Amino acid sequence: MSEVGVGSLPEPIATATATSAAIAAVPSIPHRDDAPVFQAPWEAEAFAMVLALHERQVFSWTEWASVLADAIFQAQQEGDPDIGDTYYLHWLSALENIVLAKGVGAPDQLQGLAEAWRQAALTTPHGMPIELTLEKSSKLFK
Repeated sequence: MSEVGVGSLPEPIATATATSAAIAAVPSIPHRDDAPVFQAPWEAEAFAMVLALHERQVFSWTEWASVLADAIFQAQQEGDPDIGDTYYLHWLSALENIVLAKGVGAPDQLQGLAEAWRQAALTTPHGMPIELTLEKSSKLFK
């Protein structure tokens, strides 16, 4: 699987300063030459969401590192072999947990988005990017 670099992140989130700060605060982030390394586009998107929430002061890097460590620990307790290929699954779990803990989203919203994503994946032709449009997810936020 090819890697997706930081250039895949939307502007202005893909700033060198924000990325460097994230890597310094959470050294377990897979990176090379001070840039995060992703195995799939969704990993870069999850990374970008965390940066965006941090930049909006929803949480500190210390809080994020703690929530991420808890997610990794929980996964290990459930049998995750911790060989590196599940890191961003833990990142996503931590993102969901902190979004709920900070009141940024509600459980039904996260469940609805997960279902909308699942439906989009099922209806997207093989080899095409999966897109979750506002139209497909707008019913979640009425």
